Amino acid sequence: MTTRESTMESQIPTGTTPGSLDGLRVVELGTSVAGPTTGQILGDLGAEVIKVERVGTGDDTRGWAPPYWGTEPMAFLGLNRNKKSLALDFKDDRGVQVLERLLRSADVLVQNLRPGALAKAGFDLERLKEINPGLIYCEMSGFGSVGPRAQEPAYDPLLQAYSGIVSMLDTGQGPPSRVPLSILDKGTGMWAVIGILDALRRRDRTGEGSHVEVSLLQTAVSWVDQKVMGSRAGNPPPRNLGSGHAGVVPYGAFPARVGYVFISAGNQALWVRLVSALDAPDLLERPGFGSNIERAERRSEVNEAVSEVTRTFEADDLLERLAKAGVPSAPVRPVHEVASDPQVQAVGLVTSLPHPRVPELEVVNLPVTFDGEYLPHQCPPPQLGQHSAELLHELGFTAEEVDELVDGGVVESNAVDQVTA
Repeated sequence: MTTRESTMESQIPTGTTPGSLDGLRVVELGTSVAGPTTGQILGDLGAEVIKVERVGTGDDTRGWAPPYWGTEPMAFLGLNRNKKSLALDFKDDRGVQVLERLLRSADVLVQNLRPGALAKAGFDLERLKEINPGLIYCEMSGFGSVGPRAQEPAYDPLLQAYSGIVSMLDTGQGPPSRVPLSILDKGTGMWAVIGILDALRRRDRTGEGSHVEVSLLQTAVSWVDQKVMGSRAGNPPPRNLGSGHAGVVPYGAFPARVGYVFISAGNQALWVRLVSALDAPDLLERPGFGSNIERAERRSEVNEAVSEVTRTFEADDLLERLAKAGVPSAPVRPVHEVASDPQVQAVGLVTSLPHPRVPELEVVNLPVTFDGEYLPHQCPPPQLGQHSAELLHELGFTAEEVDELVDGGVVESNAVDQVTA
């Protein structure tokens, strides 16, 4: 069943009052995932986000396809709502003037360009402070701004490999695999937003801007913090446990007659409930199964014993038994079933967003509610250069000057009718 085939309505409404960042202007010199994630969150929170893109090609994700929704790449649609697009070549001196004027009007600058690219264009930290002393400048990078790899570009899977995440997923069968999601890019975007919000609070007190730095490396190491601490404490490298947990047994995916069910018996009471739900009291009596510490020492034996029982049940029957017993559990299912799930629909995570070229577009909301409501969307992901002329006029450029910039290839303008959410 698809989302649109379901008749269940969200129990959490979308409000009409914009977020608390309404009135703030954010300039996003962002591409790919990390920078656009930051800009989209700030836009969801009510800020006016101006996405400055390359003339001709725009954000890299405009070319990351398939998959598509209609004719639009999903990679761009998923990361760029609530933004305006200014297509600008700021390697050109005339483009530098446009960008400088834009930054004078901004509250926040977010950039995740190639290391050194913005400074090379004439916008290093000191120059940015001169242009706008109150500017919050958020600089995003792969490895950080100092150290032997500071100038190297990076993508999410490279930092997953570099930080040890990929090694934790290595099954020994075939090449190591990454987590197939942009967990570091999006995580870095979230840290960036937290830093920007703190910097805005500081500016409220002092009137001064701040330089906020985040990197994929810092995010990656923060995600494996306990593993890093364990190694510093002298513990051996963690074993690859698949879906298991080093300190909790049983914990992971267990077979039903068809498919798998994820079960988490996170304490002794849950272990007793699990055994009861499985009608397998003999598991309580087995030597070495008594406490969680004992079970962790006999992980393979415990998992196989539990699996022998779970594979005698149909998945739905097993899930029902575990739910009645209060044992945390979930089906292991494909992602295409998620949007039609009754609980996902009840909390209203997936919602429609009017779009001029994708009439049935649906997006995943910012996963936060305020006073029982989701924040409203301002507009769908923009066409490249959709707002260029509008923004230049607002910045004080005359119609003739805008035409000259467009004719000279410094600006690309593709004005279309605005569709608001």
